[in-house]
Amino acid sequence: MDTLILEDHALFREALENICARELPHARIVGAADGASALDLFRSQSFTLLVLDLGLPDIHGFAVAGAMRRMVPQVRIIIVTSYCDDYTVYRAEKLGVQGFVDKTVAMSSELRSAVAQVAAGSVYFCARFLRIKAARLSNPLSFDKILSDREMAILVLIATPFTDGEIALELGISPSTVEKHRFNMLRKLGFTTTAELVRFARDRGIVETGSLNPNLAEQTILVTPAASRRSCGSARDTTAPNPS
Repeated sequence: MDTLILEDHALFREALENICARELPHARIVGAADGASALDLFRSQSFTLLVLDLGLPDIHGFAVAGAMRRMVPQVRIIIVTSYCDDYTVYRAEKLGVQGFVDKTVAMSSELRSAVAQVAAGSVYFCARFLRIKAARLSNPLSFDKILSDREMAILVLIATPFTDGEIALELGISPSTVEKHRFNMLRKLGFTTTAELVRFARDRGIVETGSLNPNLAEQTILVTPAASRRSCGSARDTTAPNPS
């Protein structure tokens, strides 16, 4: 199962490469340090497993994973991240990933289990992911039951923060439409101010810190000239287990 590892921290990327090499001894393991490089690799080579972090220096991990899933719908995806909040779990579910590991508490044994199980055709979700998912599904007032997909996309940008004009430009709608959606969200949530909307979003992780909205980022990366992108972080063929 040829594997692409997307992780911007070199030390952790090397650790993931070593784990994958041990669990998938006949696979080709390739590493990338940023989203644009990973997309270049994915377009030019064949991968059946993607292991990625979400907090990348250029493009949000969900944008990268979503683009790859559209290119190769059968690609299996494991998210390894320190972000494990309501919205991140919700988005992982929507994307249909096969694995999710909480980087803040995971030991190497858990990472090995996740890789082995997903590679074998099963799934692996850490305990924290399952708790957050269960709590949201049982809550009749959870954000995904109150807000539409369009409202969620606008809320992400409001909390980034973007102005109404910037949101309209990014989403290809009019500022008055943005204002209407903002009013509807305030009404649905029982709020009176935009500050309350922003607080609601940030409390649930509904904000892209240091990166674009994933849907918008995806549109950007697909038209970015390859020459302007950074090269991948590492690449190696591991036809035998790494002894280290």
